[in-house]
Amino acid sequence: MSGLPRAQWAMELVLGLQALFVKELEGVAVGVSFDESTWLRDEGRHGGGNRFSSGGNDFFDRASVNVSQIYYDDLPEKKLGSATALSTIIHPRNPYAPSMHMHISWTEMKSGHGYWRMMADLNPSIENESDTEAFRRCLQRVAPAQYDEASAQGDRYFYIPALGRHRGVAHFYLEGYSSDDAQEDRDLARALGRAAIEAYVTILRNGIVAHVDVSESDRAAQLAYHTLYFFQVLTLDRGTTSGLLVHDQNDLGIMGSLPSHVDRAMLASWRGRLPAPQWALLDGLLDVLTEGVTSRVDDAVKVAIASVVRAHYHAYPEAIKLQATGGVTPPTVENHR
Repeated sequence: MSGLPRAQWAMELVLGLQALFVKELEGVAVGVSFDESTWLRDEGRHGGGNRFSSGGNDFFDRASVNVSQIYYDDLPEKKLGSATALSTIIHPRNPYAPSMHMHISWTEMKSGHGYWRMMADLNPSIENESDTEAFRRCLQRVAPAQYDEASAQGDRYFYIPALGRHRGVAHFYLEGYSSDDAQEDRDLARALGRAAIEAYVTILRNGIVAHVDVSESDRAAQLAYHTLYFFQVLTLDRGTTSGLLVHDQNDLGIMGSLPSHVDRAMLASWRGRLPAPQWALLDGLLDVLTEGVTSRVDDAVKVAIASVVRAHYHAYPEAIKLQATGGVTPPTVENHR
């Protein structure tokens, strides 16, 4: 663990949220458990992390609750002191139970400057407006002063220009957040995480109970939405791309947000809508997916995808400017140099 006191507080915070979320999810998914795996950055000299994952069962398509902490205590030339994060995505099996993404992280520079990133968004395949409003209300309740700005940042960040639509609903995104009260900021991060978990678990339980019978058209809607999610994450998401560009020691963890199957033909149909050179990125992604309507995204495919993304931005470094922004663009890769 980092020797920086604020990094230690952040690690305690995200580990607590991780444990709470896994416990609550296992409480809803009776008989389903999460498996823990760990990874090390540079054999542990510069941190690492753990993830609890589940999938391929009757309840979860894919679920991943990740915690990581990177630090460079022994490298004085590095500007970054520590980066501590909880990043989680839940893709339920039932199309009427929405996916949920949440990210809470603390970044601290060796200069002493530090800031939070707080994200939470609901991602339904088949939207239930009452669920959307319930999720929004829970975020408004815990962050009344920040909600309007966070909602606006989230709406900008999760917009997909090529498709003219958003990924997900009820977006909350604060980037580079810090106030004059460090304790108040930590309390906000913890409260936001707990509120999002509580609201989502209720939505998840209700969606499954209310929709036991699922049709083929429901499954088709879910596959289409999972395909859109895959497209947004791999062509626009700065967090995913930055993680892959910083190091190659946790590719499966970084790719843990991807659903188990996507529609390759649908992805291919969007190629002409992308600006140059992002069509080349999509070509590379299509090359590692199997032919057919339903392409499986297994661990081998995830590793191949990570290599495709990394190679693309090494070949076209200016393409990073085409990625999503909520209005505040974090210098994540630069921080690690």
